[in-house]
Amino acid sequence: MKVQRVLLIIAVAMTATACGKVGDLDPRTGNSMPPAAYGQRTAQTAEILSTSSVQARPDRTDELLKRSDRREDDPFDVPPGEEPIAFNPEQPTQSAKTSPE
Repeated sequence: MKVQRVLLIIAVAMTATACGKVGDLDPRTGNSMPPAAYGQRTAQTAEILSTSSVQARPDRTDELLKRSDRREDDPFDVPPGEEPIAFNPEQPTQSAKTSPE
């Protein structure tokens, strides 16, 4: 009998804690919403303040690779200890770009 009473109290407590307010967010009594920022025409609402910006939560990109291109040679990508090749504007560049097979 005592175990059933304890289980009933625990069940009622868990049910009460699972209940939550469903509705608009309102500031506590005595507090107000933050003032509008300089240059802002409308006041802030709870929904605007709780929405993430695009920078904070960027969209996912599902862009597939449409074609593969070889990257051009980087004259500064040399192993340690070697000197990069000096740039000569009169000499044609040797591009590593080729058409994909």
